[in-house]
Amino acid sequence: MLTIFGSIAVTIMLLSYWLESRSKWMVLVFAGGSAATAAYSAFSAVYPITVIEGLWALVAVQRFWKVHQRSLVSELDQAG
Repeated sequence: MLTIFGSIAVTIMLLSYWLESRSKWMVLVFAGGSAATAAYSAFSAVYPITVIEGLWALVAVQRFWKVHQRSLVSELDQAG
């Protein structure tokens, strides 16, 4: 069961990274996939990967926030 969870988490990461250019929300999905992969590696006691995937999740959330803020500003500029 743990292997299936890990496979799904990594697949989510791959697909969301691939589709990232289509929607800013894929960056957030990538962050979720990274967090799930970090959890999988923690359950598997592979702590270096846990740290790396946790950092990837944080970086992806930060990237999403920046892109989201920029899109909000551009929407406000177009409206006003």
